[in-house]
Amino acid sequence: MTDYKLIAAEACLQFLKPGQTIGVGAGSSISHLIGFISQHPEFSESLVFVSSSFKTRSLLQEKGLKVTLSSMINEPLDIYFDGCDQFDEELNALKSGGGIHTSEKILAAMAEEFILVGDDSKMVSKLDHTYPVVVELLPEALTAVLNRLKSAYPGASIKLRTSEQKDGLVISDNGNLLADVLFEELPEIAGLNSNIKMIPGVVEHSLFYKMATKAVVAGKQGIRIINR
Repeated sequence: MTDYKLIAAEACLQFLKPGQTIGVGAGSSISHLIGFISQHPEFSESLVFVSSSFKTRSLLQEKGLKVTLSSMINEPLDIYFDGCDQFDEELNALKSGGGIHTSEKILAAMAEEFILVGDDSKMVSKLDHTYPVVVELLPEALTAVLNRLKSAYPGASIKLRTSEQKDGLVISDNGNLLADVLFEELPEIAGLNSNIKMIPGVVEHSLFYKMATKAVVAGKQGIRIINR
């Protein structure tokens, strides 16, 4: 079976230039991209990387690539690459799996260009309710935030994220809680983006609204470069 994520990742090399500072997210597409970069000395010896993902940072170090912290960077990132669960024709994206969307959004906002990478099964004409919108929230605001979410979206299913590998709730890298909000039908996303952000106690959510500038996707029809 053809690995289209691998093909899309290799196509991303065309956007790289020696000496850049690059942000990278998490997931298999990003792992493939790092693998390709490590095979090109003009990139592996000169690029500097930053990532919000522990697994990705570990892979970068394993490949001998230069890694720094976002707090150490004074200039904008040249490019931020990341995968997603789903994105639409306007490159709005849902990133619901890893629970590190707050840090990923920070890197995406720091970048001159934010490029989504993956196979073309991720692209839809309009975002839908297949994946939850994940809300990172302050522990002390738990009851207040859940009540506001339930009041604003009474048809949605809201569950605090738990782990099969530990007892209790999942705690984010920032020491906060994660709530998965699964809609029967996704509300209009511009309003959803701002309404959830405005709830006191909410840190961030996993809808990346009007942030990506480009997508590199591969499928049976070949490689496509999609601009917002």
